[in-house]
Amino acid sequence: MKLLLLKKNNKIHFPRLKNLTGEDGLLIEEPIYYFSIDNQTYFGLKNWNKIPEGFHLTDINIFRDMSPRQEAFAGVTAFGLAGWYTNHRYCGRCGQKMKQHPKERMLQCTSCSNSEYPKISPAVIVGVINGNKLLLTKYANRPYTNYALIAGFAEIGETIEQTVHREVMAEAGIKVKNIRSYNSQPWGFTDCLLMGFFAELDGDDKITMDKEELAVAEWISRENMEAGNVALSLTGEMIEYFRTQKNKYLYK
Repeated sequence: MKLLLLKKNNKIHFPRLKNLTGEDGLLIEEPIYYFSIDNQTYFGLKNWNKIPEGFHLTDINIFRDMSPRQEAFAGVTAFGLAGWYTNHRYCGRCGQKMKQHPKERMLQCTSCSNSEYPKISPAVIVGVINGNKLLLTKYANRPYTNYALIAGFAEIGETIEQTVHREVMAEAGIKVKNIRSYNSQPWGFTDCLLMGFFAELDGDDKITMDKEELAVAEWISRENMEAGNVALSLTGEMIEYFRTQKNKYLYK
């Protein structure tokens, strides 16, 4: 999926309503209200058949390094909503068309009245600490090649703490203890709510990497870490927090 965006001087410029009018002054297409941040309102369009002059379609990953930060978050969140609207045009129960509710962020079937709300998946990010070292990973077969932390979605029937234990064992083959919450972040890239944790190594530090999920999994000391990009992701924030907080308690 692509988004409508103007990239100029590494800044984000979204089209305004005045950019979506034709020669007769009428809107090219009726916009869908998404959300508001302070006094700024954000809308989406169902189709991209007509692109306003000066704008172009671009991939969501551009938001990882764009500024201002609040605009980048707005773009990622709008991307998730756009995907939800696109994927729920028809009822999953009877196959008839869905209609937008006038008051709620909800789609309702015009035939059987089935209601659909945006689904948000819970997921964890885990910074595993081994003394002065942090377990850093790189994903396998993904465009994103920077260092990351152990991460994964919660399964039905497990607590979020059980998710931490399971994901660390599944991806790195190690055990953890003393799990502490750090922070959370809505993450529109994968339609999830990320919950960040730090945890201590419990026992053997030998890594048994899941090669289908990861290309790299290694212990990196603070002294060998490069300054990270904390502009957008909770992952980057947690890595940088560990790198710079040598003499402080690591959990918020």
